[in-house]
Amino acid sequence: MTKQIIILMLVFSLFGCKPREEKSALAKNAVEAPVLSFKEANRLARLPLECMQVEYPNKLNQSLNDATHIAAPKNLHPAFYGCYDWHSSVHGHWSLVSLLKQFPSLHSAATIRQKLTENMSEAHILQEVAYFKMEGNGTFERTYGWAWVLKLAEELHAWDDSLARDVERNLQPLTDYIVKAYSSFLPKLNYPIRVGEHTNTAFGLRLALDYAESVNDEEFIQVIKTNALRFYALDAACPLDWEPSGFDFLSPCLEEANLMRSLYAPDEFKIWFDAFLPELTDPEYRLRPGEVSDRTDGKLVHLDGLNFSRAWSLYGIANAIPEYTHLKDIAAEHIHYSLPNIVDGNYSGTHWLGSFALHALNHSK
Repeated sequence: MTKQIIILMLVFSLFGCKPREEKSALAKNAVEAPVLSFKEANRLARLPLECMQVEYPNKLNQSLNDATHIAAPKNLHPAFYGCYDWHSSVHGHWSLVSLLKQFPSLHSAATIRQKLTENMSEAHILQEVAYFKMEGNGTFERTYGWAWVLKLAEELHAWDDSLARDVERNLQPLTDYIVKAYSSFLPKLNYPIRVGEHTNTAFGLRLALDYAESVNDEEFIQVIKTNALRFYALDAACPLDWEPSGFDFLSPCLEEANLMRSLYAPDEFKIWFDAFLPELTDPEYRLRPGEVSDRTDGKLVHLDGLNFSRAWSLYGIANAIPEYTHLKDIAAEHIHYSLPNIVDGNYSGTHWLGSFALHALNHSK
C-alpha cells in the first residue's frame, strides 16, 4: 500500500508541474517588443531624406489627356516628385515629420526642416491641387495616395512646432481637396476593394478616419463610418489562410479588422472580430511573416511591407481587445523579420519601406 501511494505521489508531482513548466516556457518564448530608438529613428530618416528631392528614376502613374500632361516629374509635382512615385514621396514626407516630432534632435534635423519647407511651399501645393483638377486626373492616386496626404496632414496637425503650422497651412488646399474627393467617391463605391495593394479600401479608410478624428471633422467621420459599416459589418470568416498573395504589401483581412476596431465599442468589436477571424482568438495561433525571395525585385519586396502592415494592424486589434495580447508577439515577429533588411541599397524597396516600418513601430508602443 505504501508503495502505491509513493507511485501516485510521483505521478501527481510530474503531471501537476506540467502546466507551470509550459507557462514558464511560453514566458521565455515571448517575442521582444521592437522599439523606435534614437539610433533607429536616424536610420529610418535617411531613407526618405536621401530620395525626397531625387527626380529619377520615377514612375508617374498618369493618364495623358493631352500634351500638357507631358512634363518632367518635378514640373508636374513640385512638392512630391522624389522617391520614385507620388505616394511614396508623400509618405516619405510624413515619415520625416513623424520622426522629427518624436526626436527633435535627429542628426539631420536642420536638413529635414529645410527640405520640408522647400518642397511643401504654398506655390508647390497649389500646383499639386491644380494637377488633380486637370481633365482626366480626378482619379489620380485614388485612394492610396489620398490616404497618405491625410496621414501627413494629421501628423502636422498634432506637431507643436512653428514649421508644422506653416506647412499645415500650405498643405490645407490639397487636404481639403482630398476630403471632398473621398466624400464624393465613397457613396458611389458599391463594393469595397479587397486586395493587398494600393487600392485596398479598408487601409485608405483607416488613415482617412485617423485624420478626420484628429481635426474633429464630424461630417467626414460620418461619411467614413457609414460607408465602412456598409462595406464590412456583415463580413465573417475572412480567409486569412489565402494570404499573402505574391505581391501583397497589405493584408486584406487584417486591414479590415484594424479599421473596424474604431467603429464599434470594444464589446461589439469583439463579437464582430470573433466571427471575422476566429483563429486569431487562439493564444497558440501562429502567423508566419511573408518571406521575401529577392529584395531587388520591386514587386517581391512588397512582402516586407506586408509584414509591417500586418504588425500595425495586429497591434491595433490587440489594443482594442486586451485579452488578445498574444497578437503583439506575432506583430513583433513580423517587424523583426523585415526591419533589418530595409537599408540595403535596393532602391526598389528602400524608397518606401521606411515609412511602413515607422508606422508599425509607432503602433508598437
